[in-house]
Amino acid sequence: MITMLRSAVRRVERLFLRYQERKTKVMGAVLPLLALRAFVETGRHGSLKAAADVMGVTPGAISQQLKLLQARTGVSLFTRSRHGVSLTPEGAQVHPALARAFDQIQDSMATLEAIHARQTLTISTVPSFAASWLVPRLGRFSERHPAIEVRVEASSALVDLRRDRIDIAIRHGLGQYRGLTARHLAAPVLLPVACPGLLASGPPIRTAADCLRYPLLQDSDRSDWTLWLRALGLPADERSERGAAFDDDVLLIRAAEAGQGIALVRDIYVQAEIASGRLAIAFDQPWPARFAYYAVTLPQAEGNPAIHAFLHWLQEEADAATHVL
Repeated sequence: MITMLRSAVRRVERLFLRYQERKTKVMGAVLPLLALRAFVETGRHGSLKAAADVMGVTPGAISQQLKLLQARTGVSLFTRSRHGVSLTPEGAQVHPALARAFDQIQDSMATLEAIHARQTLTISTVPSFAASWLVPRLGRFSERHPAIEVRVEASSALVDLRRDRIDIAIRHGLGQYRGLTARHLAAPVLLPVACPGLLASGPPIRTAADCLRYPLLQDSDRSDWTLWLRALGLPADERSERGAAFDDDVLLIRAAEAGQGIALVRDIYVQAEIASGRLAIAFDQPWPARFAYYAVTLPQAEGNPAIHAFLHWLQEEADAATHVL
């Protein structure tokens, strides 16, 4: 048995040596694509660790690939500092073209994969928007486009559309997303809402200041009530920062439904609750929020018929929602 194992090991060693010899002979004719990709991602992010995260390898593997590339070209590509790495003048000269080339390769692969694949869209958005607005409406999109499957990823974390294979990201902000296309959907307003039973049994609310006589349900920063009252011309009041706080609008809405107090929430999140009578507007004085909702895509995304169809439907739904309240 030992003799057989030794013989097998020798055969493996001979095969490996022959492979190394062939690799050495053709090395000059083969493009070091892995090393070039490591160079592109390191230059793009200014960090070996960030490049390793993108490529799904270790920082040590990135470092090794960069050493191989520098040894092959004889050119120094990066300089190190305590803040990370930066391109040398020689590296900066070729990095833009290589970055565009790898982006084009990735886009072409996605196109090839989509030719015969079932049409599936991946939508990324925050949990509160997904639960309160997007998911309840998705059935209407599926009825209109039964051949398109929609996958919703609900997360507050920022995503890289190209790296994370996200087709559309719906985000709440100012619409300034570098290198991406942002389409304005809706600019929600904040409304004070509460359980009808709580309002019926409590003191009447005739002015905004009367809301302070009730328990206030707070956002995680405890800032919305203070800003809303200030916008209505009321002086600072320490009661505006008291009350239970929630880091998600869905939880805030559920607490209001349970009669725990008055919540200040975005109008698009409570349309169904108000229509069904589970919540009522405590004081009809909406406050325009600074931020709006945007559908964010890669610049070339509209060329995909499924993405185009979803964006068109999304805009229809957003326009219709502005007339509900």
